[in-house]
Amino acid sequence: MADVSDASELFVLELHEDENPRDSDDDKIELDDVDLEPELSINLQQETEGQETIQLSEENVNPGKIKLGPKDFELKKVLGKGGYGKVFQVRKTSGRDANKYFAMKVLKKASIVTNQKDTAHTRAERNILEAVKHPFIVELVYAFQTDGKLYLILEYLSGGELFMHLEREGIFLEDTTCFYLSEIIMALGHLHKLGIIYRDLKPENILLDAQGHVKLTDFGLCKEHIQEGIVTHTFCGTIEYMAPEILTRRGHGKAVDWWSLGALMFDMLTGVPPFTAEDRKKTIETILKAKLNLPAYLTPEARDLVRRLMKRQESQRLGSGPEDAAAVQAHPFFKHVNWDDVLARRLDPPIKPLLRSEDDVSQFDTRFTKQIPVDSPDETTLSESVNLIFQGFTYVAPSILEEMHRANRMPARSPRRTPRQTHDGSYRFQYPMAAAAAQRGMYARATPPHLQAFPPRPSPQDEMMDVQGLPMS
Repeated sequence: MADVSDASELFVLELHEDENPRDSDDDKIELDDVDLEPELSINLQQETEGQETIQLSEENVNPGKIKLGPKDFELKKVLGKGGYGKVFQVRKTSGRDANKYFAMKVLKKASIVTNQKDTAHTRAERNILEAVKHPFIVELVYAFQTDGKLYLILEYLSGGELFMHLEREGIFLEDTTCFYLSEIIMALGHLHKLGIIYRDLKPENILLDAQGHVKLTDFGLCKEHIQEGIVTHTFCGTIEYMAPEILTRRGHGKAVDWWSLGALMFDMLTGVPPFTAEDRKKTIETILKAKLNLPAYLTPEARDLVRRLMKRQESQRLGSGPEDAAAVQAHPFFKHVNWDDVLARRLDPPIKPLLRSEDDVSQFDTRFTKQIPVDSPDETTLSESVNLIFQGFTYVAPSILEEMHRANRMPARSPRRTPRQTHDGSYRFQYPMAAAAAQRGMYARATPPHLQAFPPRPSPQDEMMDVQGLPMS
């Protein structure tokens, strides 16, 4: 899927230091110190009467010591693949959530351990997906491993890529753009509060669920532990949406996500990214020096928001300060938005995917969905010391644990051996995250990869799989 000859490519060159912002009113960036041909690096609780506390363990989560593995998932469709990845639609065949559909991402351990950065990126994405729970971010449901492979099971988002819908429409009206931006802003703000910068915001990485709400996917380029005053120097992302400070490698923080949001907004309103050229070198030059031309049909509020998000000096960029997402939300373009309604998903999506069933794959490229899904066997044997690298990879979502736990719980008994229950018939468990997840109505789902379902737009787009630069099955 990813074409290394494309003008948009993935780069990974990483350093770390304290932030040293440059003060300048000049919105152009000189090219003297900019490497226009960077080297491509793809590898780059107390019990009360009538209640019983049960400790969660493998025995009561998976009765009979049945461990989750590939055999518990039936391959249904190929959702996408390329030189560095493959993602399947699968149906779970066992357990309390049998017959539900997910997306299964498969990674080969032997390919990962050959490069330290690949290993770090894999663990970082896995950890971020576990830690981040948000209405507009894809949910990790399971993670497990075999001797030779790693498996990520994520919610299946049948609405397809925002990229595909933008291709069909050509451009979005401002009301439609406002809806999608609002949900994306909430997701980015949540990541930033956790010290995570996203760094790869583009239409291909934004999927819609069955109702038409946004979900951010693909966390392979995320960076953790980025707080105020800390920057990183990784050269990564998709060229058309990369902030100038990434291109110049002068150090970047969370403000890069707001630049990308501005580029995405421009793309939705005009049909193309703001800065494009015939090759990578000239695209970088335009991002650093060219004038931002906005069409006359945009409202003053829309024009102002794009300009303020795309300030080349990050210290002048909207959202770059301590207020972060709150500063963007306060812009007049969002004056009619009720942010509580946004977070609660009470707004009516402007695009509602036409789906026939839960396993509908009509929103994905038939070049992939018509292929026979095969999870090829892996005979590689890794040493015990190498396998220690992946210790702790296994994961079950709290909502699934709670559901399993409820099915296997036993009522507390009085000294007379008669059942005792609480006034509402429930039992208390030592797993607050699971209880909270159940109250929110979380359920198991799975995510597709970002696919290019239509011919490229005038600006080449870099199709990167969910895990950047990591060979999969």
